[in-house]
Amino acid sequence: MATETLQIRDLLANNYEPKRKFRWVIQIDGIDAFVLKTGARPQITAEETVIDYINTKRYVSGKLAWNPIQVTMHDPIAPSAALKIMEWLRLNYEPLTGRMGYASFYKKDFTLKLLDPQGTVVELWDITGGWPQDVNFGDLDYASSDNVEIQFTLRFDNATLQF
Repeated sequence: MATETLQIRDLLANNYEPKRKFRWVIQIDGIDAFVLKTGARPQITAEETVIDYINTKRYVSGKLAWNPIQVTMHDPIAPSAALKIMEWLRLNYEPLTGRMGYASFYKKDFTLKLLDPQGTVVELWDITGGWPQDVNFGDLDYASSDNVEIQFTLRFDNATLQF
C-alpha cells in the first residue's frame, strides 16, 4: 500500500484570511462607534417542545428567541457616552416625571459590521428593535488609573445576517 505525504502548501488554503475579533463596528443612531470597546455577534436560542408518547419523549423546536448582546464602551469626557446612553434611556423612562415612553420612541435599529484588513464590510447584521435593557455606568476607584467604562445589555427583537 502506497502512502502519500502531503506538503503544507496542499493542506492550507493560500487565500485564507480569518475574520478578526478586533475588526468590527456597531452603528447605533446617537452612539459614537469609536467609544465601543467590546460587543458580540447575535446568538439565538430555540425553546424545546416535548411530545410525550407512551414510554418515550420526542423533542421538536419551539419558539426561537434572540439573546441580548453585552456591550462595553469607553466613557470619554467629550462626547460623553454616559450622557448619550442616558438620553436613550430617557426615551424609555423619564426619571424626572416617571413617565414611560412608547416602544417606537426607544427601540432602535442598528447594524453590526465585521471588516476585512482594508475596512471592507465582510459580514453585515441588521438588528431591529434594540434598546438598553440593563445599564451599569461603571465603578470608580481612587487607586486605579483605568478608564471609566459603561456596560450595558442590548435587548433586541430580531437579527438578520445579510452576508
